[in-house]
Amino acid sequence: MLSLEESQMDPLKLLPSEVCLQIFELLDAPDLARVELVSSSWREVAHKSSVWRTAFLRKYQRQIHTTPAPIQVGGAGCGRPNRPNQEWKRMYKARNELEANWRKGAKGAGKAIYLAGHTDSVYCLQFDEEKIITGSRDRTIRVWDINNYTCQRVIGGPNVKPVMGPKVLRTVDYPDFHLATASVNGTAYGNTIYHQPSQWHDASILCLQYDNEILVTGSSDSDLLIWDIKTYEPIKRLSRHTGGVLDVALDAKYIVSCSKDSRIIVWDRKTYEPIGELTGHRGPVNAVQLRGKLLVSASGDGIARLWDLEQMKLVKEFSAKERGLAAVEFSEDMQYVLAGGNDTITYKFETETGKEVKQFTGHNQLVRSLWLDSQNNRVVSGSYDLDLRVYDFETGDEIFRAEEWTTSWMLAAKSDYRRIVATSQDGRILVIDFGLNKCNDPDDGQPMIDGLDLLRGIDNTNAIQWRDPWERARQQERERERARARLLQQAQQQPLFS
Repeated sequence: MLSLEESQMDPLKLLPSEVCLQIFELLDAPDLARVELVSSSWREVAHKSSVWRTAFLRKYQRQIHTTPAPIQVGGAGCGRPNRPNQEWKRMYKARNELEANWRKGAKGAGKAIYLAGHTDSVYCLQFDEEKIITGSRDRTIRVWDINNYTCQRVIGGPNVKPVMGPKVLRTVDYPDFHLATASVNGTAYGNTIYHQPSQWHDASILCLQYDNEILVTGSSDSDLLIWDIKTYEPIKRLSRHTGGVLDVALDAKYIVSCSKDSRIIVWDRKTYEPIGELTGHRGPVNAVQLRGKLLVSASGDGIARLWDLEQMKLVKEFSAKERGLAAVEFSEDMQYVLAGGNDTITYKFETETGKEVKQFTGHNQLVRSLWLDSQNNRVVSGSYDLDLRVYDFETGDEIFRAEEWTTSWMLAAKSDYRRIVATSQDGRILVIDFGLNKCNDPDDGQPMIDGLDLLRGIDNTNAIQWRDPWERARQQERERERARARLLQQAQQQPLFS
């Protein structure tokens, strides 16, 4: 037995510093906050960068469960990879505050930015920390700078070059509103960014996905186009479907497309040649998602199916619904499948058993799009009822609702650790940023979280330009005040009788 004096000895004085550091690296942030109060020596160890790096990555680093890994959409929110001397404690605090913002609801957080330019419905999108790529019924692909909200490139055939417009549409009211950009269609700048490639789609662009090498688009013209993501020049056209290509999924090994013709075609990523077909759906296959050798699909026949791509066979069917499915998601650990559609409900199934374990409810029209952010345990759904809803993936609780922040049907939505990017039938892109201040004060629209920029994963990108949407109105009011002052001064100098 230890004596009282021995039992009260500081273990940091008894153990080698390397061992003490390893012990502290086992602690999570709440424990570190408590041990900092013990003594100055404990506080010194608890403040070390390696301790907070371990705590941060344990909670926020993305877990990869498949080979090849799924495509990263948006930013990971984990700082610059392999960059030394990052401020991990400050980054942890910033992520913690961001998480809280998502749960404040629409009145407490989330600022809306509207990007105008497409002249018809925008069916599909993907984004990262530099850009947003969108595809539209207007038969063009657009590339937007996600940091300064400008359109950088418009890609289409010779007959779809946009002219002046589109008309200005309503936005949500303050304090939800942050910025609405004007279309550059028909302007000198708009003409310079229009690019006519050697090949293009002759009909609506219904789906797209990209990684750091290629962009794949699918169209109502029944074809897929493979593009070089750096030059936006076409590499190859894939023609095998007999109906519009409704969705596409890719990784380092496969490209998978599904169609109105009820077929799923699996293509070799390296050769761009078809290697198999998956048949069995009795209606249009509206959505697919890829996880390693497994693929999940959803169809207008009301059934979600799980496929093995190595064996090209059906693995499991999830319980049929009375009405068709429009969207499907597959958790990155492959344990759950989400499916939603005409009956306004999103269903959560266990992959192993096929059992329905949860329902996400609230929409009152078709659930048109689904996005499962496995890393952050959030489900984002967009509906024909004009709403975007965000749910807790584990509990099913609704944590955010953008009620009629668009003027027409929501068609696509994706999210990352700090923002939602969505598209609708009204032709605009809606960005909802949970890192911007929503308070009614001079800081409105400014970054509200200390250390927010430290979470970005890249250095060589445009600086984020925070703009005050009310500055122009204030400038006009100042000019009117100066004009009134000049008129008053002139009136005072004018003699009463001439």
